[in-house]
Amino acid sequence: MNFTKKRWIILVASCFINLCIGSLYAWSVLAGPMAEYLSQLNGVKLTARDLSIVFVIANAVGPITMIGGGKINDTLGPKLVVLIGGLMFGGGMFLSGFANSVGFLIFSYSLLLGLGLGMVYGATISTSIKFFPDKRGLVGGLTTATFGISSVIIPPIAAAIMSATGPTTAFKIIGVVFAVIVCGSAFFIEKCPADFIPDGWTPPALKGNAKAPVNMDWKGMLKTPIFYVMIILLTCGAFAALMFIPLASPIAQKMIGMSAAAATAAVSVLALFNVLGRVLAGTISDKIGRINTLRLACIFSIIALILMYISGEGSVVTFYIAICLIGICFGAFMGVFPGFTADQFGPKNNSVNYGIMFIGFAFAGTIGPIILNYIYNASGSYQNAFLFAMLFSVLGLVLTFVYRALRKNTK
Repeated sequence: MNFTKKRWIILVASCFINLCIGSLYAWSVLAGPMAEYLSQLNGVKLTARDLSIVFVIANAVGPITMIGGGKINDTLGPKLVVLIGGLMFGGGMFLSGFANSVGFLIFSYSLLLGLGLGMVYGATISTSIKFFPDKRGLVGGLTTATFGISSVIIPPIAAAIMSATGPTTAFKIIGVVFAVIVCGSAFFIEKCPADFIPDGWTPPALKGNAKAPVNMDWKGMLKTPIFYVMIILLTCGAFAALMFIPLASPIAQKMIGMSAAAATAAVSVLALFNVLGRVLAGTISDKIGRINTLRLACIFSIIALILMYISGEGSVVTFYIAICLIGICFGAFMGVFPGFTADQFGPKNNSVNYGIMFIGFAFAGTIGPIILNYIYNASGSYQNAFLFAMLFSVLGLVLTFVYRALRKNTK
């Protein structure tokens, strides 16, 4: 079998799959109608902020199945992982249409859907990275970009379905459609042969005294100081966006004074620049290096958070510049880190290794919205939360230099 040609089919299938599971980031738009529905059902006033815990848990549980599914991926192949994960993801979305409480949503959306997402996301990205050792940055960018662009495509579709049928039926319809697409696309996914090298490509010669990358397992990875620098760097890089994204629409309305429609448009712009950042940074990182690309992302994130901090009622232009930069910087970390992990610890065990690394992302997604809500409840304003997030970006910038120093010492 000519995997050099077939790898492009595998990449396209992976992108279709990630397009479906990326609908997780549409929660900012879906939360409002669901909160209104549950309020009417139970006679208790709920807001989108009250349902942010659903998104927080869905983000937090992903690494559990990324790691477990990664082990299955590396042994039995990704097809089985994507099939099981697709059924869990689509089933969780479908069952959310029967939700009658926040607790039910936590079971269906946060746990079932979130755990399914972790299995699928880890399998598609790690498999694609293994098939493209010559284009790790670009492919990491593309596979994560289709995940991100879902939050642009799905919200208007979901909104149209909701307006015609109501939020519960919308969840059921979307769940069934996603389960069919993900599970159907799984049959196009193949396990990458060990030490696969595409036709016509020769691995680049090592420079100076540099050592060839070693295929470490997760135990070996955890013994290296560089792993801890990288996972904290990922947490810092993802923190600002994951604090902002779940509540982007309410923040735009309350802090800037946007209408609901304008806030929804702002969420779409944020998602588009998130996608742009994944592809752009992934491509650039193949040329200037992963760590240099992440360093630039930290610098732009600091600028974005300063702009968010000074934004207020009517600061539409400043707000838009800020969310565009936040989207690009978040996309940079998401697009670069799969290849970054494979570069550092080898591609052989990247399914499990990246799943463990992804804990940094999950941690940021867990504490970000919690901190934002705490600061808002304490001060009645979002501004100080962005000042707090800036500290994470500054720490991330410092860690890029720490990483460079550790790399020099291990050569």
